[in-house]
Amino acid sequence: MKSLLLALGLALVCGTQAVHIPNKVEGLDIREVAGTWHSVAMAASDISLLDAESGPLRVNVEELRPTPQGDLEIILQKWENQKCVEKTILAQKTEDPAVFKVNDHGERKISVLDTDYTTYMIFCMEAPTPTDEHGAMCQCLSRTLQVDNEVLEKFQRVLESLPEHMRINLDLSQRKGELSPAQEQCRV
Repeated sequence: MKSLLLALGLALVCGTQAVHIPNKVEGLDIREVAGTWHSVAMAASDISLLDAESGPLRVNVEELRPTPQGDLEIILQKWENQKCVEKTILAQKTEDPAVFKVNDHGERKISVLDTDYTTYMIFCMEAPTPTDEHGAMCQCLSRTLQVDNEVLEKFQRVLESLPEHMRINLDLSQRKGELSPAQEQCRV
């Protein structure tokens, strides 16, 4: 009987365990992240989230727009149906200024892990529930298409600090000229 209770307890703990993405940015000022951004690197705990051109989390962030209510509009491009589609996602503020809730194919969280506001930003997002409820995707954004190695090294260090193994799938800073013109516009 004790073994059965122990097994049931472990199953409940393991079944409810979600990806823990640590929050690294203290007092994020969303007004400072406003503006144009470029996705320069992506990583995922489950590579299928990024593998195909139309992977559920394979997106190119174009712009961040804070709202008067303190939420964050994320303008992004995604490759769908053989074309680049622009989408706007509303990331709702939470009690933590560096964590936002998104309800796009299921509720999930976006956590800003590191930024200097003027050069780079690193964030992670939980996978959409229907795809992989225990997965995550992280991106490194840059204000320009030219990104230095120091920023990519910071991205790698952030990935190494996460409790879940993350694999870099796309280094978009090196892909110029490898994509079709339509894909280049979408940068995915």
